[in-house]
Amino acid sequence: MRDDWQTLGVVDLGRAIGAGEIDPVELTEAYLEAIAGHEYAGRIYSVVTPDRARAEAAAASERARLGVRRGLLDGVPLSWKDLFDSAGDETKSGSDLLAGRVPDADCEVLANATRAGMVCLGKTHMSELAFSGLGINPVTETPPNIHDPELVPGGSSSGAAASTAWGLAPAGIGSDTGGSVRIPSAFNDLVGLKTTSGRLSLAGVVPLCARFDTVGPLAKSVEDCALLLAVMEGSKPADLEGVSLKGRRFLVLDTYTDDVREEPAAGFAHAIDRMTQAGAQITRGTVDGIEAAMDLSPILFTSEAYGTWKHAIEATPEKMFPRILDRFRSGAGFAAADYVSAWQFLDHLRGEWAAQVAGYDAVLLPTAPNLPPHAGRLMEDDDYYVTENLLTLRNTRVGNLMGLSALTIPTGVPGTGIMLLGQPFGEEALLRIGKAVETALA
Repeated sequence: MRDDWQTLGVVDLGRAIGAGEIDPVELTEAYLEAIAGHEYAGRIYSVVTPDRARAEAAAASERARLGVRRGLLDGVPLSWKDLFDSAGDETKSGSDLLAGRVPDADCEVLANATRAGMVCLGKTHMSELAFSGLGINPVTETPPNIHDPELVPGGSSSGAAASTAWGLAPAGIGSDTGGSVRIPSAFNDLVGLKTTSGRLSLAGVVPLCARFDTVGPLAKSVEDCALLLAVMEGSKPADLEGVSLKGRRFLVLDTYTDDVREEPAAGFAHAIDRMTQAGAQITRGTVDGIEAAMDLSPILFTSEAYGTWKHAIEATPEKMFPRILDRFRSGAGFAAADYVSAWQFLDHLRGEWAAQVAGYDAVLLPTAPNLPPHAGRLMEDDDYYVTENLLTLRNTRVGNLMGLSALTIPTGVPGTGIMLLGQPFGEEALLRIGKAVETALA
């Protein structure tokens, strides 16, 4: 087997399997051995599934031997966030409220990946019930950031990012309700794709806010994300050949770049400079209605989240991380009429956004305005926790509120990303642009 397997993404591993350079059984055993021997494995994986992984890898190996592989990623391993149902494995969404919950069937996106021949390594830790952008979880585990294990990894798909960044999976599948794929991707120098709400099935996925919840990959390249989207959907991947930034038009939202901290600002400026050199046309400005949409966040997110989990929470609130409990309960005071009215107003604002950005290929922002905070300080300082969590989610939430597809790409400054906001259900076009940005930054 090739000796560089742990640095390769899913597409390169798939090509190596197809070329006979890597056997799926040997690859899976290598990952299982790496997980078993890693000092942070218990902070990254909530459940490891060696029996399932070995059976799936053996079947993929036989298909490769016979020349009947199911696709490019047949035989490639993956990790899955602890809110994706997998048959026979505890799936508790990072919360003791769901301790002992063992589904009897795979969620639809995992079932699709399995049908494509992909290998399930196990489930990864996450923020409790997916309701934090920081990734800190004293109820279960807080995964380590690749730059410093004492820094938070970003959330809520914290373990998905850590498994990929630390070489314990070639990619991880996460979810994004307010930034939960993009933030841990940026904090750990990965590429992360937020799909449009409704693009990928949520059947068998533990919910937070069903109208905002989305499924997406955290990976090592834009091409990896494109292939993983296709596998989870059962569709054809985006064609990334012949991409270029020449003549592409982008809008930088000034209102969300002015108060970005030093390192993310430097990474964003570097990325914009490289894109400009590659022929991109950059305009700076704003879009009317963003602040009005942001003001709707408390009622739209917290009231739906609390409405979804109220009975489970109030039955045993002592089981929860108090800061997550407080955030859920903040949704208790909103009236149903106000929630309906807020959604009607947001739908109007989405139309306004679409009209104002119609002339651009994508809108650009720093993925997160800050670097990953220190986990210890977050646990000791309540005010710091609240302000850092809200700041971390500020930029990414624009994409969720406006119902967009979104992509984050590492800038080259550690722990920072540049975010591209695309059209709803425009993932293929966004991935093509993202590939060109990735090439310009390489």
